[in-house]
Amino acid sequence: MTEHDLAGKRALITGGASGIGLACAREFAARGAHVIIADLNADAAASAAAEVGGEPWVVDLSDTAALEDLTLDVDILVNNAGIQRVSPIPEFDPEAFRLLLRLMLESPFLLIRAALPGMYEKGWGRVINISSAHGLRASAFKSAYVAAKHGLEGLSKVTALEGAPHGVTSNCINPAYVRTPLVEKQIADQAKVHGIPENEVVEKIMLTETAVKRLVEADEVASLAGWLASATSGMVTGASYTMDGGWTAR
Repeated sequence: MTEHDLAGKRALITGGASGIGLACAREFAARGAHVIIADLNADAAASAAAEVGGEPWVVDLSDTAALEDLTLDVDILVNNAGIQRVSPIPEFDPEAFRLLLRLMLESPFLLIRAALPGMYEKGWGRVINISSAHGLRASAFKSAYVAAKHGLEGLSKVTALEGAPHGVTSNCINPAYVRTPLVEKQIADQAKVHGIPENEVVEKIMLTETAVKRLVEADEVASLAGWLASATSGMVTGASYTMDGGWTAR
């Protein structure tokens, strides 16, 4: 880490009150950035913002109509907010499918749309999209999540091409299963749909495709996000950085 290399920068992190988002908030704050914690949970957002000396933004990012006229004054945008639903396609609730796409694809588009004019004016910006190994590979029973992450990959690449003449980069980070509340919450659903005990889900489902047999830690993802936000990453854009223990090497 370069001490305070992000001083003077404003970083917005969605889903910033826990998991990967909170780890990114700590990383950026430690490097001198002013961090804005966007989260649906008001108490958690306030607590996280107080911890990193930033500010909370309590927002329901699935209410995409409310984001259409938004303007953002930020230098770094981390699209991280997400949820999961595990179900076979014939049983997948259509509204749940639409919810995941609104939250994890439509809202990143609207936030990027709101942030780019200010970034263009400054001639510098960083868009960091927390994708997934599921942005590059598919798994059964996760149609909405996989579809949203694949869409995010395409959005990130288009942002990279349009932003390049203006000093703006856009990249995806693609971790395998990360030790977060989101992953912990889906263990019961995974057990049910695969017909196995909950205590076997991590080994038999979550780690089956990885060569390194452990969960990713949130601060590992944050360390890569910190580098992607730095001045030394200016030639990296339109990329998808796997942090998946070898999953996509197969």
